[in-house]
Amino acid sequence: MSKILTMLELQQSLNDNTNGEGWERGLTKQGKIINWKRCIYLESAELIESYPWKHWKNIDAKVDRENVKIELVDIWHFVMSEALRVAKLDGVDIANLSSEVEELVNQADAKQLDDYYKEIESIESFIQELFCNFELKQFIVSFITLSKELGLELDELYKLYLGKNILNKFRQDHGYKDGSYIKIWNGKEDNVVMQEILDANANIDANGLYEELEERYKLA
Repeated sequence: MSKILTMLELQQSLNDNTNGEGWERGLTKQGKIINWKRCIYLESAELIESYPWKHWKNIDAKVDRENVKIELVDIWHFVMSEALRVAKLDGVDIANLSSEVEELVNQADAKQLDDYYKEIESIESFIQELFCNFELKQFIVSFITLSKELGLELDELYKLYLGKNILNKFRQDHGYKDGSYIKIWNGKEDNVVMQEILDANANIDANGLYEELEERYKLA
């Protein structure tokens, strides 16, 4: 199974479990409106916060490269969700959508930028594209291009997506919606713990990651 197909299937499952089947019509099972574009631009703003752009503070701060990657993965969740929504309404199944996305990924040809101000400008151009003449297929190309410019290639995107997807499922299973979930585990955010597990276990699968998160959470 291709990495793109795996990610799309995991995202479909996550959305079905979180929002209820039929979320593609724009409402959760509780009747709340779903707006993936809003999710994308707010996460993109958080991505910019990974950079020491503020001229009035933290003058010597460095780019938080690990958080750049995490925020890109968060955005990818929502880009795929919009793609799945459109595909569903157009009668396109996930296998065919996967083939289309793989072709789009191959169109994205870029190298990492060497100046973080240029990276911020690329993020802002990406946000602008979301609001100006938005076209989903080109937007997917733009996301993959941006990821490469910011130093996140497809293989690592897949690895981190797998981790974040399972972490999101774990959160939902442990009270994220009702507010009972504990996000800080012994002084570390759950994102950081998840990444540590992935780094220590290169071949871990989805079930193994979930079980390891369960063990760590018991100690939180």
